[in-house]
Amino acid sequence: GEVRLPVGDEPVGDIDPAMPALADPEQRVSLVAKLDAKAGDPVAWVFPLHRTEKGDEWGTAKWQTRRERLILTSGSSPAGLRLPLDAISWTPPPQRPERSTFLPAPALPIVALREQIPPAVISAVQDVPPTALCVQERDGHLFVFLPPLESFDDAVLLLGAIERAAEAMNTPVVLEGYLPPGDPRAHNLTVTPDPGVIEVNVQPSSSWRELVEITETIHAAAKECLLGTEKFALDGIHTGTGGGSHITLGGAVPSESPLLRRPDLLVSLLTFWQHHPSLSYLFSGRFVGPSSQAPRVDEGRHETLYELEIAFAELRRFAADPVPWRVDRLLRHLLTDLTGNTHRAEFCIDKLYSPDSTRGRLGLLELRGFEMPPHPRMSLVQGLLVRSMVARMWQTPYTGSLVRWGTELHDRFLLPAYVAADIADVVADLRAHGLNFQFSWLEPFLEFRFPRLGAIDIDGVQLELRQGIEPWHVLGEEISSSGTARYVDSSVERLQVQLTGATASRHVLTCNGIPVPLRSTGTPGTEVAGIRYKAWAPYSALHPTIEIHSPLVFDLVDRWNGRSLGGCTYHVVHPGGRSYDTFPVNASEAEARRSSRFVRHGHTPGPIDMSTWGQGPVGDGYAGDYPYTLDLRRSGRPHD
Repeated sequence: GEVRLPVGDEPVGDIDPAMPALADPEQRVSLVAKLDAKAGDPVAWVFPLHRTEKGDEWGTAKWQTRRERLILTSGSSPAGLRLPLDAISWTPPPQRPERSTFLPAPALPIVALREQIPPAVISAVQDVPPTALCVQERDGHLFVFLPPLESFDDAVLLLGAIERAAEAMNTPVVLEGYLPPGDPRAHNLTVTPDPGVIEVNVQPSSSWRELVEITETIHAAAKECLLGTEKFALDGIHTGTGGGSHITLGGAVPSESPLLRRPDLLVSLLTFWQHHPSLSYLFSGRFVGPSSQAPRVDEGRHETLYELEIAFAELRRFAADPVPWRVDRLLRHLLTDLTGNTHRAEFCIDKLYSPDSTRGRLGLLELRGFEMPPHPRMSLVQGLLVRSMVARMWQTPYTGSLVRWGTELHDRFLLPAYVAADIADVVADLRAHGLNFQFSWLEPFLEFRFPRLGAIDIDGVQLELRQGIEPWHVLGEEISSSGTARYVDSSVERLQVQLTGATASRHVLTCNGIPVPLRSTGTPGTEVAGIRYKAWAPYSALHPTIEIHSPLVFDLVDRWNGRSLGGCTYHVVHPGGRSYDTFPVNASEAEARRSSRFVRHGHTPGPIDMSTWGQGPVGDGYAGDYPYTLDLRRSGRPHD
């Protein structure tokens, strides 16, 4: 027998013109649609459907309702989400034991989509599952709401029946409702709205050619939808969308995951990443540091490296007996953020092999330190770099003691010169192991991550400014109009100044009258330093009493005659005070806005008083903790 139930909406009574629903355009349209509907016409059809206890038959049920027909709960959601399920008597069936992810998946017949669903059996009214297939017409389209199912094979059979019905009626349908249960035999591509971005999770790729095809297809489809992978701030800063371009490593099934077959591979990757901070900062977004979405393992908690070395030693001790869950148990509580969140870590292993649930035993490692780059070829280079490192460490495990970088991690490796030198060492290591990876493939990342702000030649000495990276720290809790809030301090910025061709005994570079602690880059005649400065004065900041330091005036001082030979000025905002109302339309306009803030003049005229150098409250801005950086907040000299 077949049971089909017509369902309708709750009748609309008297309408008060002052009712709040009329102020919302969407609710107003929904209300007008209900008023235009003919009384008694069903808005959807429901077909109760479930698997019987035998497991080899489909069952349907006669739902009894308190009214003559099934009335949906109020709202504008699909009808399948507004069924009055609480009025149906139902005893949940006993839970089925989880199937081991290491067992081979059963063969899925290709003809499953063409097989008929077995005849339905009328179930008892008093004890029936409240699951149903719901069909609804909305906005000129036919929607089919899928019920929750426990078996992937059942979902395939149900989709086959829907496909045949749509083909017989020559009517396209839109599927909604519950996703089919996860199964290693099926690959999923999901498109999900996320705050500010559209998140696309693509299916796994088993070859480089397949990865190229997937990446280029997704970017082409996004472009047709007028979606992009880059954005420009009002001041012209060129950034990514803010969404992640996370790279996931694993196998077709957990038993084939290289990370479970060879736990030393995960140890090699962690060690190599910790030795080369450029892998954490070159491909990330603007939000980095211990409170970011993907903090390094050595950011925030100094004792982590000590404990991590003990965990590595335990993995080596059990290398001959690679039990899958042991990797999770030894590393789970170390690969976290400051709050212990396993998902907010640069190396995320919450789906590697956790004994807690089946979804946590997939043999996957997620590298979360990658932001979406502006071009598909750059995204492919990121994937190629990771694949190259996996191949290199699969052949030759990478070993070594973990490095205690200390303050040098943020003092040195947030400047483009040292990031470029470090990533060059990564490329050299790959090439030494027979992988022909080219450093030139990574140069677009350096230019994108650290754009040049301006350059000037002063009597044969070249001065260049580039954008640096500044961690954004999460501040303490504050009470706002919407409740408790925690702001992120973005008031401080960092740039790199590079000087080439200077004479050490003669030339001194100053910023706002303070000597800059230049250090060698390893290239003869080239020195760099970082400049940290208060760029903005937001409502909530780490040091709200410190005034902004913009504009930054750079002077190349000649010690021999006590005068400035020349210099430049960098403004945080437009030097003329112009305020932009719209965002840049392309990269050219963004570059023009950035370049307008760099002025090739404005250096200090007249004699320079060098007797005051080093007389600031804390050594004029740079202390022993951060020898690579001049921090203007410690100089006590806000710009006049």
